[in-house]
Amino acid sequence: MNRSHAPLFEALVQHYETEPVGFHVPGHGYGHIYEQEQNKAMNWLSGMMKLDVTELSSTDDLHHPEASIAEAQRLAAQCFGADETFFLVGGSTSGNLAMILGVCEPGDLMIVQRNVHKSVLNGLKLAGVRAVIVTPRMDEETGLPTTPSLESIEQALKLYPEAKAVMLTNPNYYGMTANLTSYAELIHGYNSMLLVDEAHGAHYGLHSSFPESAIQAGADAVVQSTHKTLSALTMGAMLHLKGDRIPRESIKEVLAAIQSSSPSFPIMASLDVARVMVDRYGAAWFEPGIASVQAFRSWIEQEEGALKVLPANQSSEAYDNLDPLRVVLWDRTGTVTGFELQKLLEEQGCWAEMADIKHVVLVWGCRTGDDTRLKLQAACKQIEHIIRNSSIKSVRVSTSSYPGIGFSTPQKPVEWSRKKREQLRLPLEESEGYEVAEMVVPYPPGIPILYPGEALTKEMIGYISTLAETGAKFQGAVDSRMQTIAVYSR
Repeated sequence: MNRSHAPLFEALVQHYETEPVGFHVPGHGYGHIYEQEQNKAMNWLSGMMKLDVTELSSTDDLHHPEASIAEAQRLAAQCFGADETFFLVGGSTSGNLAMILGVCEPGDLMIVQRNVHKSVLNGLKLAGVRAVIVTPRMDEETGLPTTPSLESIEQALKLYPEAKAVMLTNPNYYGMTANLTSYAELIHGYNSMLLVDEAHGAHYGLHSSFPESAIQAGADAVVQSTHKTLSALTMGAMLHLKGDRIPRESIKEVLAAIQSSSPSFPIMASLDVARVMVDRYGAAWFEPGIASVQAFRSWIEQEEGALKVLPANQSSEAYDNLDPLRVVLWDRTGTVTGFELQKLLEEQGCWAEMADIKHVVLVWGCRTGDDTRLKLQAACKQIEHIIRNSSIKSVRVSTSSYPGIGFSTPQKPVEWSRKKREQLRLPLEESEGYEVAEMVVPYPPGIPILYPGEALTKEMIGYISTLAETGAKFQGAVDSRMQTIAVYSR
């Protein structure tokens, strides 16, 4: 099998080059519908549509692949070290849902870390699965939650040896990463499966400076957002399976149910091309990005100004490694919050991945070069000047203001029922002691800080208010400004 070519992408190009006359969906007809428009934006769209087709004899079928898609997925499995790989057109969200629904029957029990993406909670709810929630470790310097300790997972497995699987998120949004080999060995010793949401680690294991991937560590099923750190289009992701524990046919059935019956061929082709770049160039594909981010870290440290980054070679009791392509930046003087820092960067033309009360997260692409880095450094110089001469009155949030995790370990399994309970909406400041009836999800990163059923404490109310006041965006809650909140009636 030739690993240096992209079979699906090439099949789409070859099909287009035959100048096909299409009597099929989609209705834009290979983009020809917009070719006569004078609007430049329409011309851009027309170009994007040239490879946007449907299931034809020349293009294959995602839900029953026999030709180019089948070959592309086999090549991806070889590249990333899996036994079998599936292309996802619904992002890692669809992969998380498929892992949970494919592994568990209604009433089964899973062990899940507390700080998971909202898609995991939705998967548990859809599957009717009981979940044992395990508290993560907290990094002392940043106050950020990471993965649970191995001891916490072992304690949960001892209490609930019937657990069908353990689901972990690794790395977290800030690039903090745990070595998962010992987790896989422990979990397999209890005849359970390790499922990993590795959305932010699609590049892991592909260069000596990157942490080991979850598949390399022995996980049974791993979802990666190929679009986040490799070169696929947005929503392009992959689900990797390895070993005999994972029920592959069940996973396939679920994927056919939850993914569109009209999947995007451009997204799938971009997954194929993202893989071929790794196979073609190997570790060298990542060298420009690695060199650029290292130079930026060194520059920040040499400047010794207000801006600080989390050192790439640093570890703590809460994590083993940091993603070299992810920079956590903040103002050590506390003059500006993370949200304010993000806005200042945007005013200088630099757009960050996300911000929280204290930090900004910057993600380097594998080919991000020095020209881009120098623009960021110029922006940081301007921000340093602003901070030195600032009259900004920030909220000045310390890491200790984060109220912690609602559930403790060990605890009873949680089951999110779809049955309706009577609710009311209260002003946030009047909700103390009530059980929250909606997920409260700052986005990004999409990690709920409150699950339905958790009691609202004074500390959590204060934390939510501070997030809202300093510019956080919320999903899940109806009132995105978080002035009110849905609670269950007493």
